Amino acid sequence: MTDDRWLDETQQLAWRALLVFVNRGLPTLERTLKEHDLLVVHYSILVALSSAPGDTMRLAELADTANLSQSRLTHRLRTMIERGHVEIAADPDDGRGKNATLTTAGRELLERVAPVHVGDVRALIFDHLDDAETAALANAMSKVAHALCDHDAFAPQKP
Repeated sequence: MTDDRWLDETQQLAWRALLVFVNRGLPTLERTLKEHDLLVVHYSILVALSSAPGDTMRLAELADTANLSQSRLTHRLRTMIERGHVEIAADPDDGRGKNATLTTAGRELLERVAPVHVGDVRALIFDHLDDAETAALANAMSKVAHALCDHDAFAPQKP
């Protein structure tokens, strides 16, 4: 005998709404980024590097921050290196590791694309929510994200 746990009505609504966002919202974000010859994964890498001290991160930390496997990061970085958006060099503090650094061209690209991307995110999500709904969404999705990646950025906030 199985112990199936079906979704209740509210859970079904939440799940179906999330699927609408994944199937319709994410492609909208991708279209805008593709106009700048980027994928969402490239944008995530640019943002992670731009947030790091000196625009530089060890590859393992970058993979974690951008929520990518090491192999997917390596694959995506090849394109970004070829385009001059990122440079890779040995870690001066630990020669066994490598660092990725955002180049001037990479920062300029991010600064051009970020306002458009933020406009898309606002139009797709936040223009439809009030402050309380935004806070509830942030809290709920942070819990889900923390369970998926155990990343400190999504750790539950202490009261």
